[in-house]
Amino acid sequence: MALNPNAAPVLFDRALLWARQRRALKLGAATFLLDRVIEDMVDRLAAVKREFAHAADIWTPGEGLTPHPRFNGFARIVAEDSQRETLPLAPESLELAVSALALQFANDLPGVLAQIRRALKPDGLLLAAMIGGDTLTELRQSFAAAEAECEGGVSPRVAPFADLRDVGSLLQRAGLALPVIDVDRVVVRYDNAFALMGDLRRMGATNILVERRRMPTRRATMLRMAAIYAERFADVDGRIRATFDVIWLSGWAPHESQQKPLRPGSAKASLEEAVKRVPKV
Repeated sequence: MALNPNAAPVLFDRALLWARQRRALKLGAATFLLDRVIEDMVDRLAAVKREFAHAADIWTPGEGLTPHPRFNGFARIVAEDSQRETLPLAPESLELAVSALALQFANDLPGVLAQIRRALKPDGLLLAAMIGGDTLTELRQSFAAAEAECEGGVSPRVAPFADLRDVGSLLQRAGLALPVIDVDRVVVRYDNAFALMGDLRRMGATNILVERRRMPTRRATMLRMAAIYAERFADVDGRIRATFDVIWLSGWAPHESQQKPLRPGSAKASLEEAVKRVPKV
């Protein structure tokens, strides 16, 4: 069978992601980041002076957004039900699509955004939060240094994350109007790198890269990683820092009522003429 040259590369083992998220629920999920995002999402929606009769929560992990009173009545799209990242949404069936801390694990994010765009009614809203930017940069750097020192090479440990510019371009590419992107940087402190990794397990957010190393990491490498982390990223009290960048994205399905940018050359007065009219002092 011929390969599709336009197919998105498969970076993430999504079956493993679902298994890790189920394990996290059994361990007692670490939800501090998701809780923060849910609170922020409630505030952001409150600023939109509209009621949304038809809304869906797309792929939010754990119990999703629906247990929160603000999201009662939202349809819920579970990632495991979206085979090959195909969303079970009819065209122009939604007035609002929301997603919290899920889209960063899409193998075909442009395709997922395009599906959401098709599912939105005219003037429908997408509001989502995803991990991106410099998230876990400290852990990435510490593992890379430890592996280079102890094993003579570096293996993929932390997923590549999109930055603000990438996400903004993808919203426009999907055909969403009035795109808005911003980032909420959260710095969490831990006693050591192993405490951070424990939280990542309880988030269901450990390594799911297809190209991940399949052999267990050597104990010496893990200890060296923790030591490097403490050397480079500890505060004066000895506790280490871990960065999480939450990228917020929103965009609207186009509608004739929306503001539109002026066409180039449509201004009624030129800058040159305006300058000429400025009185000389």
